[in-house]
Amino acid sequence: MWRELAPVGRHPDSGGYRRYAWSAADLDCRAWFREQAEARGLTYETDRNGNQWAWLGDLLAGDAVVTGSHLDSVPDGGAFDGPLGVVSSFAALDELRSRGVAFTRPLAITNFGDEEGARFGLACVGSRLAAGQLTVADAHRLRDADGIALPAAMESAGYDPEAIGPDPERLARIGAFVELHVEQGRALDLTGDPVGIASAIWPHGRWRFDFRGEANHAGTTRLADRRDPMLTYAETVLAARREAELTGALATFGKIAVEPNGVNAIPSLVRGWLDSRAADQATLDAVVTGIERAAREYAERAGIDLDVVRESFTPVVEFEHALRDELAKILEGSGDTGRPVPVLGTGAGHDAGILSASVPTAMLFVRNPTGISHSPAEHAAEDDCTAGVRALADVLEGLACS
Repeated sequence: MWRELAPVGRHPDSGGYRRYAWSAADLDCRAWFREQAEARGLTYETDRNGNQWAWLGDLLAGDAVVTGSHLDSVPDGGAFDGPLGVVSSFAALDELRSRGVAFTRPLAITNFGDEEGARFGLACVGSRLAAGQLTVADAHRLRDADGIALPAAMESAGYDPEAIGPDPERLARIGAFVELHVEQGRALDLTGDPVGIASAIWPHGRWRFDFRGEANHAGTTRLADRRDPMLTYAETVLAARREAELTGALATFGKIAVEPNGVNAIPSLVRGWLDSRAADQATLDAVVTGIERAAREYAERAGIDLDVVRESFTPVVEFEHALRDELAKILEGSGDTGRPVPVLGTGAGHDAGILSASVPTAMLFVRNPTGISHSPAEHAAEDDCTAGVRALADVLEGLACS
């Protein structure tokens, strides 16, 4: 499975993946998912929001155990973020069948659409729509860098954009959702454990900073006469690093758009996107407030106009303790050492975090020896991936089998 999926959407120059929502690469990934489902005799369906489902057992029975993740990527992303969870889900089902277990609850494997938000700027679109955390009107307003609206992208890919919206009936049929994911840090590498359990997802959000100055000729305009928004943006980037260090949070300006974007032109507009995360809400509020305050001070001194817009926000997610404790008990009982499985928090958002407001959710992490993610250098060893499959199979057996 891994070899079949690996070439899809991989850029020949960067070696990273460009599997953007509703693109040709994304459709190839979706076709791969359907093939895997049908090869196992599972009932395949796509829901109203374009999320894919592969069912074992009665779709309508309720109290289903669901696992899976996503197949899309960030720009030049790694091979493991998302796909590891989907591949491991199919592999875990194969493992359970080889064990000859009897299923007492329906089981489903899912691929949630547009988790990364790389194309339309909003993460977890598929799960947000299903959970009612993204309105239809707001979804229809989403645009990519080329001005293509989400509905148009879905329609060109063969999906009906008029069908999107909350899916409470489907979510009500889910008794538990367990998402396996490569760890996006080095906590497991430091403890020496191949697999861990998630405790919580830090609160996080994305803010757009629009710095507006005055376009002019780079070769004839005196420095004293310039209203250059790039300088204010640069000062704000440095302020974000200082505020993050002071508060113990994370703050990153990782995306920028410039107008008119000419080598010999002073910009009229610099638009930068801030991603910020922290262990608790108070700390997140403090770091973002500090960054915005600094940006406005710099802008005022330089004669730059500034608008700040919060484009997305996800509050802290505490995974359901009862389900989390059940996973820990299952894994401790099935492990070779008998020692507790590490429980760790994460600053990365996931579909499991979105769904946690509607259904009991939990997450498993697989060791990432470098801690690198959202990069072609992202890696997990084959032995650890296999340990992740076994752990997921153990969990699914404990939850869905007699």
